[in-house]
Amino acid sequence: ALGCGCVAQAVLSRGAHGGPMTVAVGFAMAVTIAVYVSGGVSGGHINPAVSLAMCVTGRLKWTKLPIYILAQLLGAFVGAAAVFGIYYDAFMEYSNGTLAVAGPNATAHIFATYPAPYLSLINGFADQVMSTAVLLLAIFAIFDTRNNSVPKGLEPVAVGLLIIVLTCSLGMNSGCAMNPARDLGPRLFTAIAGWGMEVFT
Repeated sequence: ALGCGCVAQAVLSRGAHGGPMTVAVGFAMAVTIAVYVSGGVSGGHINPAVSLAMCVTGRLKWTKLPIYILAQLLGAFVGAAAVFGIYYDAFMEYSNGTLAVAGPNATAHIFATYPAPYLSLINGFADQVMSTAVLLLAIFAIFDTRNNSVPKGLEPVAVGLLIIVLTCSLGMNSGCAMNPARDLGPRLFTAIAGWGMEVFT
């Protein structure tokens, strides 16, 4: 809700209340808060890629993976619905009542990432592999007690700083998704909320 809310505020105000930097910092702080909120329950898992990596490395039981992924998708879906509800009047004013995926009044990109027009499938794949690999490498490093440790309780802040640097350095091609739940949950919401199946094309 907070991450997509940053994008909504920037887009729907036509840049008057935000831009690329407020989205980068806002999303990073949203991740920080989400890790603080869920850390005691799930270890702060808000990304299926992180949960899968934790299973592969033996730090999370495989039986928990489907439950975690479902909760992550549901959380992202509900967050998107909340943003749409909060900004409903702004959506209608911005788009003249038409919820579009492309064009001058497009709003679907508030919720999910879409590739830049120049981006090829191979380059897009490489982009996501690289950004997700860096994300996972850094998260494992942040929580590795053999490294220079982050002071206890500040690990989520370090993760937030990581999101800022990833967004500022690897976000141009496709919006720096890196999180299947963060992208798919809201994309499913837009598909049923009025944008239609074009959100998947």
